[in-house]
Amino acid sequence: ATLENEELQQVVDLAYTSNGAFLDTAERYGSHMKTALGLGYHETEELSQKMLQRAQQVHGSSATEPVIATKFTPTPWRTTVESVVDACEASRQSLGVNQIDLYQIHMPDIVKPFRFLGQDESFDKIYWDGLAECYHRGLVKNVGVCNYGPTLLAQCQDHLGKKGVPLASNQIGYSLLGRHNGAQQTLDWCKDAGIEVLAFYPFAMGLLTGKYSSKQATKDASIERSLLRSKKSMLEMTDLMRYAKGDGKLIPQGGVDPLLAVMERIAEERQKTVAQVALNYIICKGAIPIPGVRSVAQLQDNLGAMGWRLTEDEIAMLELVADQLGFGFDGAGFKRTSEKFVGYGVEKFSLT
Repeated sequence: ATLENEELQQVVDLAYTSNGAFLDTAERYGSHMKTALGLGYHETEELSQKMLQRAQQVHGSSATEPVIATKFTPTPWRTTVESVVDACEASRQSLGVNQIDLYQIHMPDIVKPFRFLGQDESFDKIYWDGLAECYHRGLVKNVGVCNYGPTLLAQCQDHLGKKGVPLASNQIGYSLLGRHNGAQQTLDWCKDAGIEVLAFYPFAMGLLTGKYSSKQATKDASIERSLLRSKKSMLEMTDLMRYAKGDGKLIPQGGVDPLLAVMERIAEERQKTVAQVALNYIICKGAIPIPGVRSVAQLQDNLGAMGWRLTEDEIAMLELVADQLGFGFDGAGFKRTSEKFVGYGVEKFSLT
């Protein structure tokens, strides 16, 4: 864990000195087991604070101040405006900041363990009131939501607007492989409404980096070996193998290879990497990709996605081939784009 943290510190240092430090965390980010059991609150926020503080101490002030975003998690026992404010204050202290740059609701209010008893009242509007209160108290600079479709977005933006609070952002799963299930419609709606879209899973959990392409597989001897070196769970690896190679059922044989072949060709012509093409596509579509980073090399590669743009013809070709695959990326293992594992089971939501 110490070695891993040293690697992460190097990543934070580079992001800080490159004026590219956007840290998206949450009160509930942590180990899988702790998170599933509702434990481990604020662990990742505290780690982020320590690493940013160390970067500032070592490198001095940055030309561009780091942007820190975190999230409030809807839970059955949080039913008041003050519960949002209390959570925000706890996150603010964990992050060691006077104001949180972006405070988001992690998902719609879907965690209802007693739904079978008829207890399924939604507290979304109370949470929106909580965001407004945090904003007006000066605890946060901006407020946003995650995993909201146009219907909830319209209600939320109107609700906040009446309280004089702008809705700054909506975080959704979006990538070249993840434009289905309402994702593209949600992005289009947000652009019209003046809401920024933050795109998680921009690489489709690594599938769009070229890591599992036929060329890369040849270099590494096998896709399986590449997967085994990753930190993904066995369930995630099983699903990713299905996407990468196909299963002849839901995913045709060959998996994502046809799309990766086009991405590789564009990357070679542009003297970019496949991962940079994947990120630049999202930028061209008007969203802000938020890729996960584990190494300095990955961060350096991600930074290379900025400062240029794919052509309209290249975008059209990528979308055509992606659509012809006949499937989209819905996540792997317990990490899904339209559902959450919440301890007692799985709760689903949709971008409608």
